[in-house]
Amino acid sequence: MDGQAVFKPHGRHLIAGEWVATENTFTSEPAHGPAHEFSTGTVELVDQACKAAEEAFWTYAYLTREERATFLDTIADEINARGDAVTEIGTQETGLPAGRLEGERGRTTGQLKMFAEHIRKGDYLDIRHDKALPDRQPLPRPDLRLIQRPIGPVAVFGASNFPLAFSTAGGDTAAALAAGCPVVVKGHSAHPGTGEIIAEAILAAVEKCGLPKGVFSLIQGGNRQVGSALVQHPDIKAVGFTGSLGGGRALFDLCAQRPEPIPFFGELGSVNPMFVLPEAAKARGEAIGTGWAGSLTMGAGQFCTNPGIAVVEKGADGDAFVAAAVKALKEVGPQIMLTEGIAKTYRDGQSRFEGRNAVRPLVENENAGREAKPLLFETDAETYLQDHALGEEVFGPLGLVVRVDSAEEMLGLARGFEGQLTATMQLDAGDAALGRRLLPILERKAGRVMANGFPTGVEVCDAMVHGGPYPASTNFGATSVGTMSIRRFLRPVCFQNIPEGVLPEDLDL
Repeated sequence: MDGQAVFKPHGRHLIAGEWVATENTFTSEPAHGPAHEFSTGTVELVDQACKAAEEAFWTYAYLTREERATFLDTIADEINARGDAVTEIGTQETGLPAGRLEGERGRTTGQLKMFAEHIRKGDYLDIRHDKALPDRQPLPRPDLRLIQRPIGPVAVFGASNFPLAFSTAGGDTAAALAAGCPVVVKGHSAHPGTGEIIAEAILAAVEKCGLPKGVFSLIQGGNRQVGSALVQHPDIKAVGFTGSLGGGRALFDLCAQRPEPIPFFGELGSVNPMFVLPEAAKARGEAIGTGWAGSLTMGAGQFCTNPGIAVVEKGADGDAFVAAAVKALKEVGPQIMLTEGIAKTYRDGQSRFEGRNAVRPLVENENAGREAKPLLFETDAETYLQDHALGEEVFGPLGLVVRVDSAEEMLGLARGFEGQLTATMQLDAGDAALGRRLLPILERKAGRVMANGFPTGVEVCDAMVHGGPYPASTNFGATSVGTMSIRRFLRPVCFQNIPEGVLPEDLDL
């Protein structure tokens, strides 16, 4: 542990700077190591946290950009100071290897520091100034200044598959805090100890920076009533969510049904189709098949960008792709899944595919317990388009190969896909004409379109889009990764004829 103390969770909630216990508890289900007891979230805690966040907003939202940037940097430093302990509890709870947790921690702290630099630059404010034209005829023009302003407290739901980068201090939290919005996190029960130690780091940063304690709260566990209360609380002005289509859609509907509807930025599901164009299949079909199998099974397939569907023409070249994928998948051993519940859902997805005459099994495995072995099925384009369930995400290392008769059928199949986070083309120089026809279809279907690679892995940078049309996400105009994700928690305000000395600091130039 490099001199760091072993982390032992105390199992309480962090509500506006205070660690609070509740009467009811739940027990963590670690992949290995000791289980721990955690207090269960309640509607009353939600109300306390949201009211504290609203009160904190009146101070936090009006800090200087440098003060908020320093806070983000301090959170990153406090997380790194607990690095070994974060890795220890994270690997125990999730079964993910230490290297994955350490890399994810680097991504998490990197996001925080990226947003710190982003708000220091100030470009995100999108400042616009139309100067007064008092002599304009027939009517004078007033002085008009536009700037992006924070919207208010934000609710964030932690993700099961990213205990750091998409959870307590993950991208949603970093973007909201950067925008000037206090955050209330609903922790995921898959990794409550990891959430607790990250909350400790945030609290330490709050105290070091002298900020109002309501700027951040963490509510652990709880049933659906707790999540519903959070998105319906009148002080919450937006929600960031990463999770299942069913759970996310239910919360989305609640947000829309509020007396004051609010935006719900949900990442819900994606099969991330990969299209293998004919010349690419001919030149390197085997290599593509092997690479696709590796991407499909990385992290037991528990990535939102997991490429679950490959589209390839019938014939010898396509057969070579399939044979290589089958060979590679059969060499992959069992992998630990994040939770017992996720493993069961994976087995349910397996049963759904195995119960269909419309698909042919290519790689078969028995799955039990918390382990997952890869599965591969094959079907044709006509069958796929007639059976909507074949396009539903199975969270785990399950792949489907869809065989097409021609380039025209490939284009028709592409039009039939629902919204996706990513879509990939494998193409060589001889595929350029087909690629030009396919690209406009894919850009309507996905938030990120890529060529000659595999979608697993998301770069955190200015140009990244991690979102897409429904059901990939509930807001096709937003991204949950990259600096543009800050826009979700801002709104434009125009100030007309407001005198200097009264204007917001960033406009009072």
